[in-house]
Amino acid sequence: MSATTAPAAAPLTTGDAELLLSAARSAAEAAGAAVSITVLDAGGHLLAFRRDDRAVLISGETSTRKAYTALQLNAPTADLVDAVRPDGPFHTLPTALDRPLLFIAGGLPVHREGRLVGAVGVGGAAPEEDHGFAAAAVTALAA
Repeated sequence: MSATTAPAAAPLTTGDAELLLSAARSAAEAAGAAVSITVLDAGGHLLAFRRDDRAVLISGETSTRKAYTALQLNAPTADLVDAVRPDGPFHTLPTALDRPLLFIAGGLPVHREGRLVGAVGVGGAAPEEDHGFAAAAVTALAA
């Protein structure tokens, strides 16, 4: 390994994904919200998914698209809303990619040792609540 090459951060494991799911689910249950939660690895592959039986079916697609968006752009989806407005830098991006992106709060990238290793997405409650549930998951993993 050369002096300029940093070692790769450890990838998300299925155990990490289960922890992310559990923490987001606990936060949602404490708030009385019925949500779906998606965890993706750095390659965009599904590591874990959970849909509350009370959540609307579309919440599963929503959580997955939020996670994918956070992963592809390495940013919280809540921070990207202004970027897709007609005068924003990403206004054509959702149609430029194979999978549609979703610019609503609730998707967060997951970092380890400063590197992007995956993403978590939560859908089904109000966007601000979804964001809080996803943030609780990322915080739990970092602890």
